[in-house]
Amino acid sequence: ISIAGVAMGVFALIVVLSVMNGFGNELRDRTLSMTSHATITGFDGTVSDWEQHAATARMNPNVLSAAPYIRKEVMLSNGRRVSGALVRGIEPEAESTVSTVASKMVSGELTDLRAGEYGIVLGRELANALGVYEGERVTVITPQASVTAVGVMPRLRRFKVVGVFEVGMHQFDAAMAYMHLEDAGKLFSYDERINGMRLKLTDVIDAPRITRVIENELGGEYWVRDWSRQNKNFFRALKTEKTVMFIILLLMIAT
Repeated sequence: ISIAGVAMGVFALIVVLSVMNGFGNELRDRTLSMTSHATITGFDGTVSDWEQHAATARMNPNVLSAAPYIRKEVMLSNGRRVSGALVRGIEPEAESTVSTVASKMVSGELTDLRAGEYGIVLGRELANALGVYEGERVTVITPQASVTAVGVMPRLRRFKVVGVFEVGMHQFDAAMAYMHLEDAGKLFSYDERINGMRLKLTDVIDAPRITRVIENELGGEYWVRDWSRQNKNFFRALKTEKTVMFIILLLMIAT
């Protein structure tokens, strides 16, 4: 009976830790599929001459690819339906090298985002909340305002829904939208500037060290953050939970 009790305790310890490790890895992979291994941003929130800085980053042997982005919070409306969203202006071809959103499309293609055509790709839950499908139009309302003859008016633009994606995480499917980088630049009056660049690294676990090296290579003019710092509290909570469960099960076996 004693041997069977110890065996069951060890079995429970192995199973619980395996499940928690698998759960943590799945969350990390899904999170990284939509965010990035690392990001480069300016201290003022913008980056100019990003092509040159992207080339500098790619020279690092630990960087596989780099993609520019513009990130803004907006309101999307369709008739009486309104929903807040986080819009990311991207270059579709470059974005496909740093994230897996292109493989998560359930309708349309990410490459359907073309400069000057004002197309938009929505998360599946966001599209359902607005009641729109591929081929329909939504109004994008920005927090910026324009002075007109009738007073101060919010800036808005009609966009055509060219695709819908589904990642399987509510925070992305219900609040994320993509548009072409050039269209986003015109909508938010960014001219030739962007908010930053997303990097894909060779080793995700070694991201903190690699980002420090890249930051030094850029001359300290920009802020380079890795994925572990962007989601620090979340992954710290998972690590703490796993450690506590290990201690509890170990005490059960010891007794």
